[in-house]
Amino acid sequence: MRSTAETPTKRSPAERLLETAGELFAEYGIRAVGVDRILAESGVARASLYTAYGSKDALVHAYLDGLDRRDRARWNEAVEALDDPVAKILTFFDLALASAPRKNFRGCQYANAATEFPQERIEPVLAHREWLRSTLVELLEQAGVADPKGTAEQIRLIYDGSLAGSKFEHSADPIRFGREMAAAAISAA
Repeated sequence: MRSTAETPTKRSPAERLLETAGELFAEYGIRAVGVDRILAESGVARASLYTAYGSKDALVHAYLDGLDRRDRARWNEAVEALDDPVAKILTFFDLALASAPRKNFRGCQYANAATEFPQERIEPVLAHREWLRSTLVELLEQAGVADPKGTAEQIRLIYDGSLAGSKFEHSADPIRFGREMAAAAISAA
């Protein structure tokens, strides 16, 4: 018999559903992926979906909520050793530069979700955007910028545009240019 340390941890049906749904949603879009495809590719029974999440809408919410938590943790880890607030701001762009080619230039998953559901206020998307805004304001205050709220909105708009441009052009160049624009905006402020 193998020891516990050698035995791989088996993921629960809920975890398999969420992982599979997340990969499919990111690749093809939320509306384009049906429940049947998620079930088939995850190898999970339909009853498990409804037991774990209750509906596709709840699964979508769990996907976006998990994405938000993961992105916050990834940024926090990336800036842990940094003291300079401007370097921390530019880390948003650096992380996007590193991940965009790996993720096949899918753009911003929050913007993609908001585009698919234009009439809905999707809580995890709103929470992520508010976290980004408040983080930028706090860092700009630390940097001594005269108008941290206005500059934060400007940087967030540059960031949004650079991710969208990267998706349209299938290139990291818009993110690089956005990083330069953000640095210039901070210097000018």
